[in-house]
Amino acid sequence: MTKVATTTGTSARSAAPGQAGQAGTAGGAPGAGNGFPGQGGPGAGTVRGGGAVRGSGTDALSVRVDALGELLGLSRTRISPDALAETGELLERIGERRRLSLDHTVVALAGATGSGKSTLFNALAGAELSRTGVRRPTTARPIACAWQPERAAGLLDRLGIAPQDRFARRGTALPGERGPDLDRGLDADRGFDADRGFDPDRAYGEDGVEGGPADASGADAASASVGAGAASGGVAVDGAADLDGLVLIDLPDHDSAATSHRDHVDRLLGLVDVVVWVLDPEKYADAALHERYLRPLSGHADVTVLVLNQIDRLPGDSADLVLDDLRRLLDEDGLAVGEHGEDGAVVLSASALTGEGIADLRAVLAQLVADRAAAGLRLAADMDRTASRLHPLYVGEGGAGLTDAAREEFVDRLADAVGAAGAGQAAERDWAAAAEEACGTPWGRLFGDRAATGAGSPGRANRTGGAVLPGAARTPDGTGAPRPRPSASLSAPSASRPVVDEAVRGVVADAGRGLPAPWAQAVRDAARRGGDGLPEALDGAAARTVPGPPERPRWWSAAGGAQWLLMALAVAGAVCLISVAMGSLDLTWWLPVVMIAIGGLGGPALAGACRIAARGPARRYGQAAERRLRDAAADCGRARVLEPLAAELMRYREVREQYAVVAGAGAGVPGRSSHTALSPR
Repeated sequence: MTKVATTTGTSARSAAPGQAGQAGTAGGAPGAGNGFPGQGGPGAGTVRGGGAVRGSGTDALSVRVDALGELLGLSRTRISPDALAETGELLERIGERRRLSLDHTVVALAGATGSGKSTLFNALAGAELSRTGVRRPTTARPIACAWQPERAAGLLDRLGIAPQDRFARRGTALPGERGPDLDRGLDADRGFDADRGFDPDRAYGEDGVEGGPADASGADAASASVGAGAASGGVAVDGAADLDGLVLIDLPDHDSAATSHRDHVDRLLGLVDVVVWVLDPEKYADAALHERYLRPLSGHADVTVLVLNQIDRLPGDSADLVLDDLRRLLDEDGLAVGEHGEDGAVVLSASALTGEGIADLRAVLAQLVADRAAAGLRLAADMDRTASRLHPLYVGEGGAGLTDAAREEFVDRLADAVGAAGAGQAAERDWAAAAEEACGTPWGRLFGDRAATGAGSPGRANRTGGAVLPGAARTPDGTGAPRPRPSASLSAPSASRPVVDEAVRGVVADAGRGLPAPWAQAVRDAARRGGDGLPEALDGAAARTVPGPPERPRWWSAAGGAQWLLMALAVAGAVCLISVAMGSLDLTWWLPVVMIAIGGLGGPALAGACRIAARGPARRYGQAAERRLRDAAADCGRARVLEPLAAELMRYREVREQYAVVAGAGAGVPGRSSHTALSPR
């Protein structure tokens, strides 16, 4: 709270009321911009320059409010409506308050039964507007008094102040002069003397609270709806001009036995700009006050004033001791007390009976009214409190996001689910078998096919490059090598459901690590929706990636032709050797032997060399088949799981950015430090 030249404790009791009133006047010209009817004043809700609720202050608050609206829009389908209900109400309250007059400051006097707040209200108003007495509770309904009430009617309507409980102060007459001050003829019979102003000579009741109940009929006669334009009467009060723009509310007792009274208090405490807690020496440490109000509103120190009333009942230096103990309790509540020029709650001592300290309180109120900053400070404090409450819903522990390692692990598990590695190995074996078939010796292929046929097996007819069944087409090169055909071992694999489920659970656990509970649940839901049909999608993708027959390299044909030539050479050698042995051919005997050796041993040697040469291409062929199946599984998992997860995490990053704006800059609200920003992964 902006500091003014006030004193507390013993010094506050000895300060001259006139000096404190002058200190309040120094804050600014309180009469400026009252917008009297017919003088061209701005319309209701118009924002003019100056103060924390205007200029940069308003801009900063507007940015935070807009961010809060965006935050709610992005979160409604992710977070339960109950958790966001209070935040939605705050946006409505902020909108309502900013549409109404920002030239007025709404101040509520709150306190316990017997604290003397109604008498303090009357002392500030300069007239007995609120009923006082020894019967408890005395104040049943909130009562309002507005200084220069033009354009304040909307504020009072928002607060729900009944028309008969509204009073208006008008004019700036000097002390002792008659002038248009109180609407509808408040006179000396109501405790307002034309020469002395408010008469403080009232005795406390037997229970230590102010006595002298007001005349009910007089109060009704004096009440008027703000802005009604009724005829005015009464006299001016010293210092009334300092409070132009003040709307003062006398609340019922917060500890009243009547439930409706407490409901009034709880509702209005959330709507006013400033709260003045009126405490008495007996109940200032009441647990209900500290636990129910002061502690939860500890972040509203800049718009909180605490007045220890009835100090005339404390002997000697007891008032200083009570004030010190009150500050200790406030420190335990987390409510910062503004001392030594620092911002924070103002703590004063006063006596509504003797008038002691009233000038100091009037100076504080005058400064608040002159600065016209209280409304903005209250709304900013409400935003801070909401940001703290929303912190667990939007800020988790550590960084959140889907890491590259988690993506790779997810793809690896899907590849395992569809058997990509096994399919690649099978493709490699089949390519090697096809090469062996194409480059092997002709009699080896013949004996192999016969052995397979004798065993009742289709044999190599079902392997890539194997012998064809009878009637199958031959290659056009005339070598008789069979045309490569798809292998039965490369049929479309079926995805393993347990492995797929485990992969989805793993990637969800990594993506949700560090997320707040609602967003972690949203990530799980997105993954579950995509994972339900993932096994079937993987089956379809795997069926589309079954490799066809490999293209025949030219060296297969060359090797196959060489095998036939070697076979022909061996056969020719055998024929020649037989002819030489029979004497029908005059040829050296060793030449047919050499031909047989070259033809018989050259075929297996060539087949072995071809097997060695086929290892590299077969391996590459198997790796390509594995890669195609792996890529198909990865594409399927990306479309059904990873992309929905990424979209959910992107929404969360947007939400975190908006929350960082809502929380604002500086300390005091969790999540305001630099770690609030998320780094895209």
